[in-house]
Amino acid sequence: MKKYISEFVGTCVLTLIACGVAVLIGCDTAAGIIATALAFGLVIVAMAYSIGNVSGCHINPAVSVGMYVSGKMELNECVKYIVSQILGALAGSALLGVCVGSFDNLGANSYGGLLPNGVEVTLVMALIVETILTFIFVTTILGVTDKKENGHVTGIVIGLTLTLVHLFGIPVTGTSVNPARSLAPAILQGGKVLPQVWVFIVAPIIGSIIAGLFYKYVIKTSK
Repeated sequence: MKKYISEFVGTCVLTLIACGVAVLIGCDTAAGIIATALAFGLVIVAMAYSIGNVSGCHINPAVSVGMYVSGKMELNECVKYIVSQILGALAGSALLGVCVGSFDNLGANSYGGLLPNGVEVTLVMALIVETILTFIFVTTILGVTDKKENGHVTGIVIGLTLTLVHLFGIPVTGTSVNPARSLAPAILQGGKVLPQVWVFIVAPIIGSIIAGLFYKYVIKTSK
């Protein structure tokens, strides 16, 4: 039970603080993008060194799916992790709405905006970007957690990697790579983001499955 409570709390904190920074500062400027990317990365670092020894600090269904596909996690436990993460994200989004006094903007992901070069972000672009970024993120997690001697730097490596993928993905989709972080704000925020939320569930899951298979059949077997 402690593992599931930890995943609930960790995902709640991630959604409240990181999405909160995106909402309060905005991502319309370079400074806003950097601040939001750092917020997501720093929350992961903080949670990794606080709840990591309890649950492994997945706080992301894509990470749990990657762990399951790679053989590092049982299906039953994976499902319980995902339920805990979604509930935690819903709690974090609700708290964010209370803190900012509105549920109109909770940092939900979406596509269809314009890139700095004036190109419109299409559905295909959003799917490809989210799949690739999730693959990179989950592959990093699977690799860095594979050796016990990496334990003292694991949280930092994972946090920096999440910051990195956010720097690339924020202008495109706002960066999800985390179905719970996307689903919860979309449900409570509603509007045009809700019909688009499936993209930020499907693409990260596909990316995590590919990462899990890549780890299992390439990285692990090459040792």
